[in-house]
Amino acid sequence: MKFIRLFAFFLILFSANNLYSQSSRDTKEIVAESSKLKKAVDTKNESAEADSYYNIGETYFNSGNFPKSEEYFIKSKNIYEKLNDKQNFEKVTRKLAQTQERQNKTKDAISNYQAASKESFSKKSRALNSNDASRLSSPSVAQKAEAIQNNIEISKKENENADLAASYSQMAEVNIEQKNIPKAEENFTNAYKISKDNAPQQALAINQKLTDLYVGNKDFDKAIKAKKEVLKEDFVKDNSQKKVEQIQELADIYIKKNDPKEAIILLKNAYDIALNKGHTLEAQKSVKRLDSLYAISQNTDASVQLYRDFLGKLPDLVSKDRSLVDNKILEDTEQKISQLLQEKKLKDELIRKKNLFNYSLIGALLILIGLMFFIFRTLKKVKIKNKKIALQSLRREMNPHFIFNSLNSVNHFIATNNELEANQYLTKFSKLMRGVMENSTEDFIPFQQELDLLQNYLALEKTRFADKFDYEIEVDESLNTQSLKVPGMLIQPFLENAIWHGLRYRTEKGFLSLKFEKNNDSLNIFIEDNGIGIEESKKQKTEHQKTRKGRGMKNTLERIALLNDLYKKDISCSVKDSENGVFVKIIMNF
Repeated sequence: MKFIRLFAFFLILFSANNLYSQSSRDTKEIVAESSKLKKAVDTKNESAEADSYYNIGETYFNSGNFPKSEEYFIKSKNIYEKLNDKQNFEKVTRKLAQTQERQNKTKDAISNYQAASKESFSKKSRALNSNDASRLSSPSVAQKAEAIQNNIEISKKENENADLAASYSQMAEVNIEQKNIPKAEENFTNAYKISKDNAPQQALAINQKLTDLYVGNKDFDKAIKAKKEVLKEDFVKDNSQKKVEQIQELADIYIKKNDPKEAIILLKNAYDIALNKGHTLEAQKSVKRLDSLYAISQNTDASVQLYRDFLGKLPDLVSKDRSLVDNKILEDTEQKISQLLQEKKLKDELIRKKNLFNYSLIGALLILIGLMFFIFRTLKKVKIKNKKIALQSLRREMNPHFIFNSLNSVNHFIATNNELEANQYLTKFSKLMRGVMENSTEDFIPFQQELDLLQNYLALEKTRFADKFDYEIEVDESLNTQSLKVPGMLIQPFLENAIWHGLRYRTEKGFLSLKFEKNNDSLNIFIEDNGIGIEESKKQKTEHQKTRKGRGMKNTLERIALLNDLYKKDISCSVKDSENGVFVKIIMNF
C-alpha cells in the first residue's frame, strides 16, 4: 500500500513538478512579442527591441513570474539607457525596482527607485520613485508611513489606481509593524477594492495578505469570509486555474482552524475542477493535501482510492492540460530569444571586428598619407632651402666679380700714377661696397637703396671711363621708392656689360640710359647704350677672353629663374642689339 502511494507521488512529480502555470493569453502575448523582437533585431531597431523586452517583462510580471520579468526589464533598461530615452528608462527602471522588491532584493530595488527618480520626466514620477526609495531604505516606521502617505496623495490626484492600491497595501504592512491591526485591515481592504476591477493579480495578492493577517491573529472566520468573497469575483469564477488555487487556500484556512472535514470537501471540489479543466499541477497539490488529511485521520483506504483515481485519470488530465503546452511553447520561445540574442551578439562581434579592421586600415592610410605629406612637405622645404642657398650663392658670387672689376680700375689709376684719382675712386668704391655688403643677405631690398647703389656704381665707372660715356637715370615719379622692393644687384651686371663690353670700345664718347617706369602693376626697366653692340663685342674679344666663360650675365639669368620659382615674381628679361647699340628690357611685378 505504501509502495503504491510513493509510486503515485513520484509519477505526479515527474509529470507536473516544476511546471509554471501560465495562461494561454500570456503565452500568446509573449510569442507575439518574440516575433516583434526578432524583427527589431533583424532591422537593428534598438528602440523597438527595448519595447519588446519591456512588454515581455511586463507579461511575466503580471503573471507573478518575477525572476523572468526582472531578466527582461534589465535588458530593456540597458537599451533605453544606451539610447538616452529618459522617459522609457524611468518607466522600466521603476518596474524593475518593483519586481526586485517582490523578490526581497531590497538593495537592488532601492538603487533602481533612486535611478528612476533621478531620470524622471515629471515632478509626479520623481516624487513617487523618491518616496519608494525612502520607504525601503528608512529604518524608521514613521518615515516609511510618511513616504507611503505622500504616494497615496499623489496617486489619488493622478488617478493611478495600481500605484494607489500598492501604496495602501504597503501602508497596511507598516500598520502591522505598528501593531495597529484594525488600520492594517482597513488599508488592505481599501487596496483590494481599488485593484479588483483593473488588476486581478494584484487584487489576489492583496487578498492573500489580508487573509494571512486574519489567520495570524486567529481570526479564522474573517479569513474565510475574505477568501469566499474572492471566489465570488468574476476574474476568479471565469478562470478555473485561479478558482482552484483560491479553493485550496480556503481549505488551508479550514485546516488551520482545525476543521478538516470542510477542508476535505473543498479540496475534493478543487481536485474535481482541476481534473475537469486539465490543471495537472493544481490536481497534484489537491491530492497531496488530501493525502495529508487522510493520513492524520488514518483513513488509508480513502488515500489509496484517491491515488488510484488520480493515476487512472492522469493520462487524460495531461492531454487536456493546456499549461503543459503553454510551458513548452514558452520554453521554445525562450530558446529562440536566447538564440536570437546569441546571434545578435555574434553579429555585433563580427561588426565590431570588421569596424576595427576598417578603422585600423583607415588609420594606417591616414598615417601613410600623413607620412607622405610630411615627406613631401619636408622635401619641398629642403628644395626651397636649396634654392635659397643657390640664390644666396649666386648673389654672393656677384660680389667678387664686381670687386675684381673695380680693383682693376684702381690698379689702372695707380699704374698711370694718378694717385689722387685712385684715392677718390677708392673712397667711392668703399662707400659702394658697404651698401652692397649691407644688402647682401636679402633677396629683396627697397627700390631706393638699389637706386643709390646703381648711382654710386655708375659714378665710379664714370670716374674710370670719363672720356668714354655719359649716363642718365630717369625714375617715374609715380613709383614709391620707399615701399617698392626689388632684387639687389640685379640691374648692375647689365650696366657693367654696357660699359665694359660696349661703350669703352667706342672711338667717340657714348651714352648710357637707365629708365624706371611704372606700368599698372609692374615695373619696367630699360637699359640702352650706343656701344659697339653684342656681335661686334664678341669680335673684339682677345683669344684669352674667348677662353674665359663670363659669369656676370649667366649668374643674373640664373638668379631671375630662382626668384621666379621661389617668390612667383614673373620677372622677364630680354637683351638684344638695337640700331645704336644694345637694348635691355626687364619687367617685374610689384
